Amino acid sequence: MIKEWINWRTILVIVAICIVGSTIFYSNYLEQKIAKEERQKIEQWAEAIKNNSNPNITETTLTGKVLAENSLDIPILLVTENDSLLDYKNLDSTKILNKNYVVDKINSFKSLHPPLVWKNPFDSTQINKVYYGEGKLLNEVRYYPIVQLIVAALFIIILVTAQRANFKSTQNQLWAGLAKETAHQLGTPVSSLQGWIEMLKEVDGNEKIIPELEKDVQRLLLITDRFGKIGSKPILEEKNIINQISSMIDYIKKRAGAKVIFEFDNNSRNNIPVMICPPLFDWVIENLLKNALDSMDGKGKIKVAILDQSSQIIIDVIDTGKGISKQNLAKVFKPGFTTKKRGWGLGLTLTKRIVEEYHKGQIYITQSEIGKGSTFRIVLNKNV
Repeated sequence: MIKEWINWRTILVIVAICIVGSTIFYSNYLEQKIAKEERQKIEQWAEAIKNNSNPNITETTLTGKVLAENSLDIPILLVTENDSLLDYKNLDSTKILNKNYVVDKINSFKSLHPPLVWKNPFDSTQINKVYYGEGKLLNEVRYYPIVQLIVAALFIIILVTAQRANFKSTQNQLWAGLAKETAHQLGTPVSSLQGWIEMLKEVDGNEKIIPELEKDVQRLLLITDRFGKIGSKPILEEKNIINQISSMIDYIKKRAGAKVIFEFDNNSRNNIPVMICPPLFDWVIENLLKNALDSMDGKGKIKVAILDQSSQIIIDVIDTGKGISKQNLAKVFKPGFTTKKRGWGLGLTLTKRIVEEYHKGQIYITQSEIGKGSTFRIVLNKNV
């Protein structure tokens, strides 16, 4: 169980969490330290303001130096007990005379820090208060963990995206290599079978079996051609989609039982041109029809409907079979997934690859309900 969780993604997330966590911890420490130093500076400033009311104070005194040399960037308000403005620092001078602006700033500063209160030791009725905000450094430290989190998240996203792209590239190379090797391996025995058929034609009594053998050889040649094309970039050509689908329906219909009804709704169109690779597109329709047939236990209805839009061709393959459970909908097109007792679970994976990679289209399930059937939809762009 532990080994299943320990992989490069888990380690990456743990490292990112540690980096962000340590950054937040250290930033909080710096924030508290800077906040303490800022309050000390505010206290010095307030003390200097009080003492500076004495006409005997000069620039050479300690108070004068605090006022002259303290380069605070902290917004400050010095007010009376009744919040009447006495002095200010680092605030908008064009708005400071506006009472509402001052009130808003007092409320804002009050939510951040308690004010500094000063009572005149010689006149207990004189009470002044200092409200202050936060300096630029404190704000920068406070928002630094957020920036760090964003950077860490972007780093993980970029790394995962690059890893997925690399995996997909490797997977594509594997698909191409496997397809080419399959086509190559099939080529030799198919050629041999063609030779044997020619020899059988010269022997009397084989007239009935030769046509059937030729059909099987032609089927093998078609499969070889499909694997050869999927192993390299296929060339798309303009074909009548009505004829392509009709021929595949006829092919599957001959292999289905009498209790399976086929319906082809082409909106009374005879010709809908679209750019496809005929052998591969036939494979797509064949896989979907076989998949529908396998889900019906020998009886039911399979309907293929075509919708010709301005920029797209929509093809729906609808069956009245067993349907697909909700938890399996996301797995249908993944390699190895199958509900059959036999099979590798590659049919729909290849179908998706042919539609999306080679024809730049889309294929997905629009609806599926257990016991009522499913609808697979293919969307092809007219301008590929």
